[in-house]
Amino acid sequence: MAADVLKLVRKSLSDDKAQDVVVIDLGGKTPIADFMVIASGGSQRQVGAMADHLQDKLKTRGVRGLSVEGATQCDWVLIDSGDVIVHLFRPEVRAFYSLEKMWGAPATVDNDDERQLSANA
Repeated sequence: MAADVLKLVRKSLSDDKAQDVVVIDLGGKTPIADFMVIASGGSQRQVGAMADHLQDKLKTRGVRGLSVEGATQCDWVLIDSGDVIVHLFRPEVRAFYSLEKMWGAPATVDNDDERQLSANA
């Protein structure tokens, strides 16, 4: 299930032109999720649109119990689908919080939505 949700998330973010997409494999590292996806949008409007589109696609796929935080401001939107947690940021907010560092991924990444990084530090 997690791999299918991850594929849907990646496709949705790619379709919406998300920037600097990073996938962190959390398997065996924490029970909170199997994967964490971090991506940026160029503006609050883009972050909000990416979040809306992703929520709609997850619901259509039948993912239940979605939890969404930050959709009002759209500086940082968190979408928790259970197996996959998605963080959508404006670039300045993403740089400030540096979630990649917390999980052992590089602070900067290529703008390649197919890149998958391990959280092994």
